[in-house]
Amino acid sequence: MALNWKLVVDSRDAATLADFWAAALEYEVEDPSALVEQLLTAGHLPDAAVYEHNGRKTFRGLAAIRHPDDPFDEASGVGRGRRVLFQDVPEPKSGKNRLHVDIHSEPGGLDALVTRLEGLGATRVQEFDQGPAGRWWVMQDPEGNEFCAA
Repeated sequence: MALNWKLVVDSRDAATLADFWAAALEYEVEDPSALVEQLLTAGHLPDAAVYEHNGRKTFRGLAAIRHPDDPFDEASGVGRGRRVLFQDVPEPKSGKNRLHVDIHSEPGGLDALVTRLEGLGATRVQEFDQGPAGRWWVMQDPEGNEFCAA
């Protein structure tokens, strides 16, 4: 039996990075507001651990995205499938990623994909053209994490 997993990405602003990646991948930002409210009401969560983002109460320093077709827990908002969690850390990114995401366009749609990603806040770093083997862009998300658009 395969194991469940999630990809965790260190960040400086988890909610903003989650918004970017949700839009880039056409995923959904998880909504933990019902769980946050329950924990606040029960006194299990201090007010300082919560803030409002996009009109919802959420955990400070944590945000996640999930594939829109995958199941999720309605009480907590936590996805039970393809999921990426962003967590704030005190230190800035340093050096090249050792792991990255490849976003694949529809056939012939690379230029439109790159333009859409730039509109979301990504930047182009370097284009690679391997002729029949493929063409892609190395890009960076708003916090400088590298990824490829192909």
